[in-house]
Amino acid sequence: MTIDVIIPTYKPDEKLLAMIKKLREQTVSPNRIVLVNTEQKYLDNLLRGRKYDNCGRFFEIKNISLREFDHGGTRNEGARGSSADFLLFMTMDACPADDKLIENMLKAFDDRNVAAVYARQLANEDASLSERFSRRFNYPEEPLVKSAADKERLGIKTYFCSNACAMYRRDVFEKLGGFPKDMIFNEDMVFAHTLVENGYSIAYAADAAVYHSHNYTNMQQFHRNFDLAVSQAMHPEVFDDVSSESEGKSYVREAFRYFKEEGKPLYFIPFSVTCAFRLAGYKLGKNYKKLTKRQILKCTNSKIFFYKHWS
Repeated sequence: MTIDVIIPTYKPDEKLLAMIKKLREQTVSPNRIVLVNTEQKYLDNLLRGRKYDNCGRFFEIKNISLREFDHGGTRNEGARGSSADFLLFMTMDACPADDKLIENMLKAFDDRNVAAVYARQLANEDASLSERFSRRFNYPEEPLVKSAADKERLGIKTYFCSNACAMYRRDVFEKLGGFPKDMIFNEDMVFAHTLVENGYSIAYAADAAVYHSHNYTNMQQFHRNFDLAVSQAMHPEVFDDVSSESEGKSYVREAFRYFKEEGKPLYFIPFSVTCAFRLAGYKLGKNYKKLTKRQILKCTNSKIFFYKHWS
């Protein structure tokens, strides 16, 4: 049983090297670690004067330009030519929480119908209270297996799968064409939809964990949710038959309860402001076709995507 790890990188720092070391210390060691690196100079600066084996044996590098980057196509490029049984996609800021990440993800594939498994994401030590809540809400302690039969019960959550740390059966991944190209965001959920619609299941491995969180500003949340909603608007075949808004209401209710439990009920005030920014970004993103190009460029965090998309 072999596993190839694919990690898109851009302006990497020491955390990437620590992550690779953790991957090489797993109880089930990956066969290959492939970095699909955007803009060679940044990775060259990080590695200058180092031997790759200081990072835990060799890894492979595929360099691309910033204009070539695409959330789906870039990951497909990293997987191209792989003969491994499983493909593990990670982001460069997701660090394994222990040495059993890969081992515990593989267990979920004992169910032959499971074609994708995503890991639990834990908040980093510097995470804000709202970010700690977000990780608990989206990545609970209980494992889960999802299929088409769960769409009415779970709604949009049926397709939830995060490439911050997600593993796929390579043969199924290739058979279904891999991630969609020309993606601003959400390549993982769009492919998860493809899996579900083709009769496969998606597993959440709660005992397989990575540390991965962000302390975004309100404007960063706005830009992120704008891009997320654009991806949904571009793929109505995935998102129009399931509701996202009910999930948002549940998120707000659970947040208020969480802040009270933590003894900080007033934290709900700045949290509400952040939610307003997120909602505004989401609503504008859903209706991006009604905006001018200038307005879109002010809202998005992915200007190069739109330049390519328009051309």
